[in-house]
Amino acid sequence: MLARPENTVTSIAKLLGVSRNTLYDYVPELKGGRLALAESTNTAGLPRPSGAED
Repeated sequence: MLARPENTVTSIAKLLGVSRNTLYDYVPELKGGRLALAESTNTAGLPRPSGAED
């Protein structure tokens, strides 16, 4: 949910029934902003499927 720009930390916290501070405590990537969050969820480190060409 956090990776989508239309979702705010506030709206997600309300949906989950927790405070914004709780989200910041449990998702440390949020402290660096959305760019840090996007970089932490990058899938570049995942293994490539077998037979994939470079």
